[in-house]
Amino acid sequence: MMEALRLRCAVLSVAASHGARDGVGELLAARAQAAGHELVRRDCVDDDADSVRRVLAECIADPGIQVILGAGGAGFARRNTVCDAAAGLIEQEVRGFGSLLHNLFFAEVGTSLVNQRALAGYANKTLVFCLPGATGACALAWDRIIAPQLAAPVFG
Repeated sequence: MMEALRLRCAVLSVAASHGARDGVGELLAARAQAAGHELVRRDCVDDDADSVRRVLAECIADPGIQVILGAGGAGFARRNTVCDAAAGLIEQEVRGFGSLLHNLFFAEVGTSLVNQRALAGYANKTLVFCLPGATGACALAWDRIIAPQLAAPVFG
């Protein structure tokens, strides 16, 4: 039996305003650690393109980070710039990720998340995921797509 991969992860939460609790960041950090991955960085930033781009670029440039799990700032509102900021940094998009996630959303909750975007790709040997800011959406993305993919031998 193959040993589980232990990847070094960063979690980035993006929101227009931060409360005392960061549900999506907590969820992604907990799920990654429960799967045996190491959480090496945790950030919570405002939803503006410069802040998001700066943190994503720092994480992508850091050879100690293999996976970035970003959540929030993925809707269609003008202030939601995460997918746009990430797209400018990603070298190769994981095509189909957003479509698959939307199909899973629809099967689980109907059209309530149709206005949310999602993006995945590679940059500097780092896998980047940009997810909606809803806790349920992040849980679904982690459980049904991300966790199985990170367990694949190609990431080792």
